[in-house]
Amino acid sequence: MILSISEYTRLWNKVLKKIAEKINEKKTYDSFFADSYIYDIKGNTIMVVAGSVVAKTVMNGQYSDLINSIVNDIMEDSYTVVAYTIDELSSKDDGVSGTNKPESNKSEYFEDAKIKPELTFDNFVVGSFNKEAHSAAKYVAENGGTLFNPLFIYSHSGLGKTHLLHAIGNKIISGRMPKAKILYITANDFVEEYIKFIRVEKDNQSLKDFFKGVDVLLLDDVQFLADKVKTEEMFFYIYQDMINKGKRIIITSDRQPTELKGLENRLVTRFFQGLTVKIDEPDKETCVQILRKKFADNGIDLAKVDDPVIYFLADKFSKNVRELEAAVNRLIFYTLTIKQSERITMDIAIEAIGQLKGGNEAANQLSEQKIINIVADYYNITPSEITGKVRTGQLALARHIAMYLIRKHLDISLKKIGEMFGGKDHTTVMNGISKVEKELKTNEQLRKAIEDLERLIAQ
Repeated sequence: MILSISEYTRLWNKVLKKIAEKINEKKTYDSFFADSYIYDIKGNTIMVVAGSVVAKTVMNGQYSDLINSIVNDIMEDSYTVVAYTIDELSSKDDGVSGTNKPESNKSEYFEDAKIKPELTFDNFVVGSFNKEAHSAAKYVAENGGTLFNPLFIYSHSGLGKTHLLHAIGNKIISGRMPKAKILYITANDFVEEYIKFIRVEKDNQSLKDFFKGVDVLLLDDVQFLADKVKTEEMFFYIYQDMINKGKRIIITSDRQPTELKGLENRLVTRFFQGLTVKIDEPDKETCVQILRKKFADNGIDLAKVDDPVIYFLADKFSKNVRELEAAVNRLIFYTLTIKQSERITMDIAIEAIGQLKGGNEAANQLSEQKIINIVADYYNITPSEITGKVRTGQLALARHIAMYLIRKHLDISLKKIGEMFGGKDHTTVMNGISKVEKELKTNEQLRKAIEDLERLIAQ
């Protein structure tokens, strides 16, 4: 179906009007549908741009049947609506792929390889744990020559290696080499392609020829080449040929080269010819930055996210950025669709992440939040009021008592307690605790309240 942009707009406005009438919830409509629009119609598929990753998930999930039903009523035909983010659709159209296809009649290789346009240096959060790797990757992307070739980046899973590979590719394309043929693949991709074509090409020459047309190779998870002798021989030939011709290679792994068991020594030693850098586990403050950026990128007003939620997630998922992002996605989805709350509170966060791997354990270990909840319930106020900034007499007292009990029962620093209470500094926390300790010496009513709370905490 060929329609003009104005016709796309009129059609989708009709659909949106019907959706708004059906769901009859302005907050849900504004969160998931208001910013959407038709990108293209191909055959019987209507490609729609969603306003965020979460909106895309919701439109393709729980509201999919409703949307398709409304569209088919309006169109009087059978259509399927599929939502995407604009970055996903841009990557389909802009041709930024694993490589530009060589002009050849031979079989194409790595046809599904893509450089993801959304993974750039601009949205890579830098901290002390990854600063060296980020600097090395950016230098390689911005400068020609063969210095630091290959660049070898290693870390545990989920700490940003893949993001850096794609960022390098995007930077090279948008900068000094816009027509460069850049190939991003995983080691498993290479193994599968080698096995696939070895069956019909005895001398493997076409695979070698293919790589002669590659200017930059971005290879992820090289450790998966281990113990695959023939595949490794092919990779060694390709690697050496590219290095000899001054072409750029960037490699990632879950361990440093000396720990790569099952790879030939001649290959491992060549990895050291360039530059080897490590990404450590992220520090807590960087995790906080990542979380805030992730909420903002999904259209969530940070003023509506309780500070303790940020620090809770940063503390419990700090060893893996990928898990951290998964926790945020789950929390946003749960808040908007299940709880339908305007605020993201600690209670909602604990409920939401319970279904994630390690989530129940994290929630159970949140002893500081348990104490806050108990004190809040005892004084008939909400946990967010205790951790908030209002300083009325009753709230201030409950806040100081919660600080006192957390300090007494848990091995937690004053700084961390301050983080739980809206980012207060350690001096403020210390003063609050001191007030409670001083009052306990003369105030019988306070002593009774503390005893009651101690019994509830012990249950």
